[in-house]
Amino acid sequence: MTTATQERERELIRETVREFVSEEVEPRASAADEHQEFPEQLWDDLAELGFTGLTVPEEYGGFDADQLTYSVINEELARGDLSLTTALSVHCLATSCIRNFGADHHREEYLPAMNEGRPVGAFALSEPGAGSNPAEMTTEARPDGDEYVINGTKQWITNGERSGVVILFAKTDRDDPDSITQFLVPKDTDGLSVGKKEDKLGLRASDTTTLVFEDAHIPAENRLTEVGDGLKAALSTLTGGRIAIASQAVGLAQAALDDALEYAEEREQFGTEIANHQAVAHSLAEMHTRVQAARLLTRDAAEKNDDGVDPLSASMAKYFASETAESVTSEAIQIHGGYGFTKDYDVERYYRDAKVTTIYEGTTEIQKDIISRHLRS
Repeated sequence: MTTATQERERELIRETVREFVSEEVEPRASAADEHQEFPEQLWDDLAELGFTGLTVPEEYGGFDADQLTYSVINEELARGDLSLTTALSVHCLATSCIRNFGADHHREEYLPAMNEGRPVGAFALSEPGAGSNPAEMTTEARPDGDEYVINGTKQWITNGERSGVVILFAKTDRDDPDSITQFLVPKDTDGLSVGKKEDKLGLRASDTTTLVFEDAHIPAENRLTEVGDGLKAALSTLTGGRIAIASQAVGLAQAALDDALEYAEEREQFGTEIANHQAVAHSLAEMHTRVQAARLLTRDAAEKNDDGVDPLSASMAKYFASETAESVTSEAIQIHGGYGFTKDYDVERYYRDAKVTTIYEGTTEIQKDIISRHLRS
């Protein structure tokens, strides 16, 4: 397949997603945010489009998207609703783990169904006392004959309530920091319960909960990595996840820029549209330049990670794009003036949603640490 052919196909996919977002996602986003209700019908629609199988191999019926196509889809969906897009990207993290680390029987059992959208996947790495440093996790999966017995609490779990399968990272020995291992845990496992649903600043339509494990037994065959290889597996998976978050941040920033430009061309002050005032015009120019720079960094990371794992490019993209989303959405509110501070305009929601892109799947500070380590290596 030629590059030109790939580009044409990618553009057709972009147009399909953009139309879906315009007709189905955008009209429902504000209500979903207000009522903190995940739009399950839209999830089923994503499955119909094949997008719940973005990281599922073709042999299991999946889309099997390359990194650049995956980035484009995440960007376009995030222009409509970051909550929906985040749920999808976490589901795709779960299918990636099963694809890359699961045995044949795991793939055969879970991937065809997850490709169809159910069960929804969750990714359980963070804990109340172990966020940026997962090596400090205390959740333990203790070996017991032909089973593992799991005890502990995971926090900030996207799809925590609505998921049907959980990719879990736990120590086989709580006192051994080198024993972190990856497991597959069906959601209906006895001893696994959903805890508190977080009441969040943004991403309010996305259910974010704790998961509590109390003597939860799973078969030993549900271990996905060798003992001690779980953290390495998590970090390699999160490299792709960070490109997805960067893409979403670009989409969110683009939505804010589009709305700000439209408003500036309609709103009149001092006898003319405010877009004609130099201060506003320069703000729009700066916003556009930042969004395009973030997009190019993200595309570069996607292309590099199609050829292998490149944590540096992923961290640069995630850092710059997320900070861009925060600054551009803030500036969009400023251009809207007092109206931007109300829920009558979407820029208020964009601003609240943007903040989390600088936090989840590795904070801005963690990305800077990764970048600086590569500079010194």
